[in-house]
Amino acid sequence: MAKRTLLLIRHAKSSWKDSSLSDRDRPLNKRGKRGAPVVAQRLKDLQISPDLVISSPANRAYSTAKIISEILSYNIDDIQVEEAIYEFSFAGKGPRQIIAQIPDSAQTVILFGHNPTFSGLANDFSDGAVQDMPTCAVACFDFEAENWQGFGEAKKQMRFYIYPKMLSSDL
Repeated sequence: MAKRTLLLIRHAKSSWKDSSLSDRDRPLNKRGKRGAPVVAQRLKDLQISPDLVISSPANRAYSTAKIISEILSYNIDDIQVEEAIYEFSFAGKGPRQIIAQIPDSAQTVILFGHNPTFSGLANDFSDGAVQDMPTCAVACFDFEAENWQGFGEAKKQMRFYIYPKMLSSDL
């Protein structure tokens, strides 16, 4: 059995200023650009060092992934973009299928995505301790399993749950 860690990170606060942009293209707003580094620094302080980072292709999620990855010294060119994270549907390829397909060589994995899916997953994995993930919230879960396919059945232990306003009153 190997100890594995999964972090679910909801994208940072995004801008609705330009109504001509599609949902997928919305950028981070000023608060999002300030909040993501604060969260990243806390992750660095907690010695989070990802082996793999997977992001939704949406601009706001991928931008959040780049900011946090850079601070965690993860090569931003190695961020994997997974279309299914943006278009999660429990009828098609869902979050559990993506988790099950993570390479077994990865011990610590960060997924960047969206609500309501990430709040639902965090709520499920934490037995209701996480009800709603605000923007740039992080829910970190540890579990033991031979591989990522065993994630679904594994007992998950929530290591921490953080979000920008918890870390800084300026956000």
